[in-house]
Amino acid sequence: MINFLKTKQSSKKAIALALFAILLPACTNNLEREAAVPETNVTTEEVVDNTNQLIGKTVTVRSTPIRKIGPSTFTISDKQFFGAEPILVVNASGKVFNLPTDPNTPIQATGQVRKFVIADINRDYKLGLGPNLYKEYENQPAIIAQSLALAPKPGEITTNPQLYYGKVIAVTGEVENIRNANLLTLDEDKLFGGQDLLVIRPKTPKATVNEGETVAVTGVLRPFVVAEIEREYDLTWDLTLQKQLEAEYRNKPVLVANEVYPSAIPQ
Repeated sequence: MINFLKTKQSSKKAIALALFAILLPACTNNLEREAAVPETNVTTEEVVDNTNQLIGKTVTVRSTPIRKIGPSTFTISDKQFFGAEPILVVNASGKVFNLPTDPNTPIQATGQVRKFVIADINRDYKLGLGPNLYKEYENQPAIIAQSLALAPKPGEITTNPQLYYGKVIAVTGEVENIRNANLLTLDEDKLFGGQDLLVIRPKTPKATVNEGETVAVTGVLRPFVVAEIEREYDLTWDLTLQKQLEAEYRNKPVLVANEVYPSAIPQ
């Protein structure tokens, strides 16, 4: 009887361990997917106006850098909103991020909204921020960024792609042409005189986008070489589409997207 009970208990443990082994990767993958998608896509004005509601939440903002404060801090503000207050961004990504040389090029920052308390930030992120530089930001809203990217317009990219090749960028634009579930173009800004930007979504899209919709796309920019793209991402384009893409976009920039989602700021 004792041996039977031990055998029964061992069987239960084995089943539990097997279930745990199956469920743990699924949970991990879900967490990774959730971390990759911004929880709240907002403007800096909304962060200022709704600080208490956003404290502790992860947000994504696309805005213009105003002033560099220290090696890992700078302020941003939405120029299109008159009188918008600047917000402090703290780079806690662990990667060096250089502000764009063109002051009109916006950036995208994703991170947690917090009230800035320098003692807490230094304790939590070991950044060694000097207190004298941050007196005016104490107890003000700040974004503790876990990811940062340049956010040029589609026309800026297609006009001068060498500035962005190989870099992670975040682009806002109007969906101009959807060729299939994995291919679309973003409308260029007529002020820049560039061409539409080709976007490839190598993963099965999580959300449907429509022509005319303003979206934000994050990914890496590279020159378009149809054979390389198709091979690397296991795409199955028919010969007619291959020839069309080759004729229109050969060696032009293409944005290989990680995420596509609605933009908080209209074009």
